[in-house]
Amino acid sequence: MCGIALPPGLRESDRLPVPLFTPATKAQSGHDINISEEEAGRLVGHKLIARLKALTLDLYAFGAAHADSCGIILADTKFEFGRLPDGRVLLIDEVMTPDSSRYWPKDQYAPGGAQPSFDKQFVRDWAAGSGWDKTPPAPELPDDVVDGTRRRYVDAYERIAGEPFERWLERSGK
Repeated sequence: MCGIALPPGLRESDRLPVPLFTPATKAQSGHDINISEEEAGRLVGHKLIARLKALTLDLYAFGAAHADSCGIILADTKFEFGRLPDGRVLLIDEVMTPDSSRYWPKDQYAPGGAQPSFDKQFVRDWAAGSGWDKTPPAPELPDDVVDGTRRRYVDAYERIAGEPFERWLERSGK
C-alpha cells in the first residue's frame, strides 16, 4: 500500500501492527491518487514529507486514543495539509469526521470481514447494491438511507464529543 509492504496473512479489517502514513495527491476529478512516501518527497521535498508524516501519525494517535476511550475504533482517516507562502504548514479541510474516516464500534469489532460503521460506508453499500454504474448523475438517496446515515453520524458525534448532538445544534444556532 503506497509502496509499503504489508504483513502476510492480513484479513479484511485486521489491525496493522503500526499506523501507516499513506500520502496521496489530488486528482483533477474523482478520487485522490495514492503515492509512495518517496514519490511524495520528490514532489514536495523529503524534509516536508518527513514533517507531514510526523504530524499525520501524531494526529492519528491522538484521535485513535480518544476514540478508543469512547468505545470506537478509528480504523483510518485522512488529513489534508496546505502551506502558506511563508512555508508554514496548515491542517485544512475536515479532520476526523465520518466523511474522512472509518469509525467502527469497538464492542462489535470482528476482523475478517466488513465492520459495522459510523461513517459513509452505509451510503457506499447502498450505492453498490442499487445497480448504479457510477456514471453521473448519482441516484437520489432514499429517505431511509439518509436517515440511517444521519443516525450513524450523530451516534459517532455523541460518543466522541461526550454530549448530545442537539446541544451542539443549540450552541451553533443551527
